[in-house]
Amino acid sequence: MASSFKLLKKYQIVPDQSRQGGPILQYSKKHLGFTLLEVMIAVTIIAIVLVAIFGSQSQSLSLANDAKFKTTAALLAQRKMAEVETGNSLDVRATSGDFGEDFPEYRWELNISEVPLIGAEGLEYIKQVDVIVHWGDHDQLRYALRLYRFMPRTRR
Repeated sequence: MASSFKLLKKYQIVPDQSRQGGPILQYSKKHLGFTLLEVMIAVTIIAIVLVAIFGSQSQSLSLANDAKFKTTAALLAQRKMAEVETGNSLDVRATSGDFGEDFPEYRWELNISEVPLIGAEGLEYIKQVDVIVHWGDHDQLRYALRLYRFMPRTRR
């Protein structure tokens, strides 16, 4: 058989030169490797998958940091609110500070204002206590906690 037949892209049937007989199956050297189109499609698929993976990883880190701040800030605000309630510092109008070396990037603000009750002038009132916890150099994140405290006034 003098002619060769293509079996698949990578293999072809060629006549056997070493013995008298039928054709043999040989690997074709002209079809080695991948085409440029196949490589470009593979690279595109890999790029899409990597962008999706890195995007979800970045979002996961952002959500974890946000959850950490909200948990820590809520506990610190409750701690500051308890300090205000246990001490007789409800007469202070506004003050601020930080939480010390344990929480170096966290700061707090305290604002206390009166909310008078209508119809009970001179007898009783409510104090509004606001604690705001800030985090970061430029107050990137903030958490606010508000308490209303009933304060009966004594008659004179």
